[in-house]
Amino acid sequence: MLKILKYSFYDLMRSRWSYVYFLFYLALGFVLLFLNNDLSKAVITLMNVIIVLVPLIGTIFGVMYFYNSKEFTELLLAQPLKRNSIFLGQYLGVAGSLTMSLVLGLGVPFVLYGLFRSDAIFNFSLLLITGAFLTMIFTALAFNIALSNENKIKGFGYAVLLWLFLAVVYDGLFLLSLIMFEEYPLDKFSLAATMFNPIDLSRTLILLKLDISALLGYTGAVFKKFFGTNLGFFVSLAVLMLWTLIPVWRLSYKSKRKDF
Repeated sequence: MLKILKYSFYDLMRSRWSYVYFLFYLALGFVLLFLNNDLSKAVITLMNVIIVLVPLIGTIFGVMYFYNSKEFTELLLAQPLKRNSIFLGQYLGVAGSLTMSLVLGLGVPFVLYGLFRSDAIFNFSLLLITGAFLTMIFTALAFNIALSNENKIKGFGYAVLLWLFLAVVYDGLFLLSLIMFEEYPLDKFSLAATMFNPIDLSRTLILLKLDISALLGYTGAVFKKFFGTNLGFFVSLAVLMLWTLIPVWRLSYKSKRKDF
């Protein structure tokens, strides 16, 4: 698996899209810090970009890499290699390269602007951690979709629809349900609904650690009570880890039983 991971990682690092992804975050970081030297405000602005863009890039890259390397994957399947080692190696290579581009692209400008001498270092670290989790989650979901659909058009369509649902539609349905059932106690429902969407969970976690929970509106007090505590913080990270491990487990399970 390590050899396949290394090959996939280096293959993607040679791709021009990896450099475009890295340079985009590098330029974004320098521009934000040039316009505003307040690192905390820059972190808030970056959150709005990362929460939407990172899942989309992870989804598109995951599906695109799976379909483009399909012939090479079939060649590997003819060798005496474990199936789950092949697909897990490819997945980790894609997720690792995207995560590295994100961390380096944003880390370089912030370090040069004195991140280690600022109080915003914890908030920035949390931003990178949630970005890494979102990359791994949506790359794993993309691999699952591509593995389940031989047709490229269907695979891309389902992947984009999944991102669109979790990034846009889910929030609308969540807000609508809160309005419709406002007469009922919705504390537990709000917490559960947030945990069922990794994008919402990441956004909530960052907003609360930035101490701007008022932006969460109606459920801000509920989230502050739970997510604002150390227990809530670790539970949130555990849920994000589950969001990562479950698609990876399904990828391994599906790859062992799929007829190629």
